[in-house]
Amino acid sequence: MNRTILITGGAGFIGSHLAERMLNEGWQVTVVDNLDPFYDISIKHQNLNLCRQYGDSFRFVQLDITDYAALASELTDTYDAIVHLAAKTGVRPSVTNPRVYSFVNTQGTQNMLELARELGVKQFIYTSSSSVYGLNTNLPWSEDDQSLRPVSPYACSKLASELLGHSYSQLYGIRFVGLRFFTVYGPRQRPDLAIHKFAAKMISGTPIPVFGDFNSGRDYTYIEDIINGVRKAIDYDKTPFEVINLGNNKNISMTEMIQTLEDVFEVKAQINRLPAHAGDLLLTCANIEKAQRLLDYQPKVSFQEGIELFKNWLMVESKL
Repeated sequence: MNRTILITGGAGFIGSHLAERMLNEGWQVTVVDNLDPFYDISIKHQNLNLCRQYGDSFRFVQLDITDYAALASELTDTYDAIVHLAAKTGVRPSVTNPRVYSFVNTQGTQNMLELARELGVKQFIYTSSSSVYGLNTNLPWSEDDQSLRPVSPYACSKLASELLGHSYSQLYGIRFVGLRFFTVYGPRQRPDLAIHKFAAKMISGTPIPVFGDFNSGRDYTYIEDIINGVRKAIDYDKTPFEVINLGNNKNISMTEMIQTLEDVFEVKAQINRLPAHAGDLLLTCANIEKAQRLLDYQPKVSFQEGIELFKNWLMVESKL
């Protein structure tokens, strides 16, 4: 009998890649997504169409994770695992609408944990964020470092959800694996994120917005490496609760990121310098020793290679 998985946010960038991976492996996949118009929902429909090619192995349910009654009514199957990706995304918009982010992300996670408890699901994978480390200056960031200083409502909602997961693992026997993602990029990346936005603007000859100075940097992690890490977490069975970094263990500066885009896309960037945004982090970098130890996680795609793969997708699939 095929194993079954429920993926929330499965119409999005990371979720659709994960859904395809599980379908390829022969799992029965149910995707829950409310098709939030945070960005063009036609992109999400395109992602879902890729999954619909698998026929009866795939089911899509349009639901909002904040509506527990609807979740409990529509999702009554037995699932071997839940992967909870659905959330209000983005640090900057959370500064403008903090109450919305707190409600959707924290209450939504509570609802999915409660659904897992009611359905007897014993494996719960939660997608957290590197933003929970906040102003912690002890780079590379380690899960054992308790100096978490989140500076955005988005980051706070992610950290609060990790704590909810700990409670449910202790009280109800649900194995909770929280994965702190570090700046995921690659094919299907959201159009509002830096690499996608910068590439599109550079191709069109439009200036790219650079907030703050060029000293900022990110630990960019290619989508395939992230999905490999999530896949390992789905099978993890050693301890009842873990929080694990999934990154690339390399900090790429803003300057290097732009230069790589220029080299790969063979176009010169025009820069529009703007003041730094409240809530933005200066640097991020993951210590991935725990992921290597517990999940045999080994990121393989270099930043240069990842941008080349992203270009192939952007130029063909997006018709640019």
